[in-house]
Amino acid sequence: MSKRYVAIWFRHLMTDWMIRRRPELKDTAFVFAAPERGRMVVKSASADAQAKGIYPNMVVADCKAILPSLQVLNDIPGQDDILLNALAEWCIRYTPIVALDPPDGLMLDVSGCAHLWNGEQAYLRDMITRFSDFGYHVRTAMADTAGTAWAISRFGQVTPIIKPGRQLDALLPLPPAALRLEPGILERLNKLGLHTIGSFIRMPRTALRRRFGQILLQRLDQALGQEIEIIQPVRPIEPYQERLPCLEPIRTATGIGIALQQLLEKLCDRLGKEDKGLRRCIFRCYRIDGNIQQIDIGTNRPSRNVVHLFKLFENKIVQIEPDLGIELFILEAPVVEELTSAQDALWNAKTHGDNVAVAELLDRIAGKTGMHTIHRYLPNESYWPERSVKLAASLQEKPTTEWRIDMPRPVNLLPKPELIDVTVQMPDYPPMLFKYKGQLHNISKADGPERIEQEWWLRNGHYRDYYCVEDDNGARYWLFRLGPYTGNAPKWFIHGFFA
Repeated sequence: MSKRYVAIWFRHLMTDWMIRRRPELKDTAFVFAAPERGRMVVKSASADAQAKGIYPNMVVADCKAILPSLQVLNDIPGQDDILLNALAEWCIRYTPIVALDPPDGLMLDVSGCAHLWNGEQAYLRDMITRFSDFGYHVRTAMADTAGTAWAISRFGQVTPIIKPGRQLDALLPLPPAALRLEPGILERLNKLGLHTIGSFIRMPRTALRRRFGQILLQRLDQALGQEIEIIQPVRPIEPYQERLPCLEPIRTATGIGIALQQLLEKLCDRLGKEDKGLRRCIFRCYRIDGNIQQIDIGTNRPSRNVVHLFKLFENKIVQIEPDLGIELFILEAPVVEELTSAQDALWNAKTHGDNVAVAELLDRIAGKTGMHTIHRYLPNESYWPERSVKLAASLQEKPTTEWRIDMPRPVNLLPKPELIDVTVQMPDYPPMLFKYKGQLHNISKADGPERIEQEWWLRNGHYRDYYCVEDDNGARYWLFRLGPYTGNAPKWFIHGFFA
């Protein structure tokens, strides 16, 4: 399949954006201006201002002499970049590969996409109509190369769609500026009377290189397809992604569910062919008004079980607001792991093991309460209590050491010990009472101490003497004294709670 590119040129990007915000400026000549070398210079001009001979880079004072009624607005630094990025995100409904072409354009790799709109003409017409409805003046062009598409969108006069392999014919009548050349090169070409690409394209390459540098030949080769030009998409393409455009906007939860089911089947079929399963999945819905609705799920183990995955999404479909309708659905799996056919069979078997049942249960709970509300912990090789546990990455992760069961450990271990006030009868004795969060606890029973020190290669502080204590109400706590008695009262901490 040959490459096809679409170039989109926003002829009045900033001023069209401002008219959307302030409709009263429509049919009014106005400009954005910013100070430059002690004078106000035009940065962008509206269509009406340009029709009266006012263009970017002109001095505002000169523009006022031409058109006294000209409205001058302060330029908003960086707004054009923000706007262009937003428009690029919106264009992902047409193709997953959308790149920025600053300061006022976009470049789309549309290879294999136009047939979804019943042909290239309908494809471009839909883009132009949508942008026009949004209030943007655009010119578009489609060609085999990004360079030719860019040239036709800015300077073409005949047709915006260049047939495959006809780049040369399309470029011949265009001015040299259509090759995206630097001003210095354009000036030298103009002085030599080379006013069209056809006037020099067949000259010897050595002569062109000697007079105008390698950049001219590079731009020619890129436009003709003799040199690869790579465009960087605004959003990296996920390797595992499925798209479903809609001929008619979808407005109901039933329609959304049907689209999700179809995408899950296609994605899981592809994962099955590659012996993989997904751990995270994102479902995006592109509305016709430009808004993007999104829901996502996560699993505790890799899965390509369509029924199970659909159930995880099912409770979240109500969060999607279709409004006037959804025209494109995208399902992508940013996190996948190996999952053999034998492992996958466990998910579908009627007598599957408890670990599979637990994983499915945890997935459903996480789908309702949030993906980050369930954690699994494993023992870690460290004497220091808060470092003796670690967060497991998945249900399949195996412990590298055993849980310590030779000494009592609290069911609820605080991630960080908390300072408490303690009364002790004698040094090196267990506490008689302690105060925690404003509440006084009288200790009736105590066991200890158990001395815990850090590993020798990490030793950078005092040891701890831990006590298991029980108060008058029968509640049990894990307390420790930091370091020995050396004249000053040592600090005491609470570190956990027993069942």
